[in-house]
Amino acid sequence: MSSIGKKKLILPLVVLIGLILAGVGLYYYINHLLTTPIELENIEVDDKASLKLNALEQISKKNGITEWKLKASSATLLKDQNKAELKDVDIIFYTDQNTQVHLTADQGELDTKTHDMIFSKHVTLRHQHYTLTSETLHYAKKPHIIRSDSRVTVDDGESVIEGDSMEVLLNQDLIILKGHVKGRFSENSQNSNLL
Repeated sequence: MSSIGKKKLILPLVVLIGLILAGVGLYYYINHLLTTPIELENIEVDDKASLKLNALEQISKKNGITEWKLKASSATLLKDQNKAELKDVDIIFYTDQNTQVHLTADQGELDTKTHDMIFSKHVTLRHQHYTLTSETLHYAKKPHIIRSDSRVTVDDGESVIEGDSMEVLLNQDLIILKGHVKGRFSENSQNSNLL
């Protein structure tokens, strides 16, 4: 065999051996990637939650009449409890006179059996031309009442009334302030529905 023939034979053999070695190397590399366990970092597991929802919308009706419409940016249903923790709560309550009472709060807690609720952090309630603020508010579904056992402030833009506790009787379209009630009134005030 001539030297030109040997060169023509050696070049394809070298290329073939190179491809085989590259294939074997690639096989072992891929096999190593597939068999190496993956380590996950910064994963949070909420062992209290049985279900987390990114958004929640719920409507409560009694005898076909809407009592309230609830929206929350997230809800966490807790294991072994009849409770849902809510974030960024926005709820509209309806009175028997079909007026709307609008409540917003950073946090809320919904009893999934009774539909009673507790609202906290930046709680604001708007009823007709009144704005009510408090640290916490409680809603009892059966009597359809919103109440607060902490200090409340009611403002109508012209007058301000404060009390130690409060009830909003949604079926009677009435706000009742109790304990050390004081206020600043304007001549133009429309606080006739407050007791």
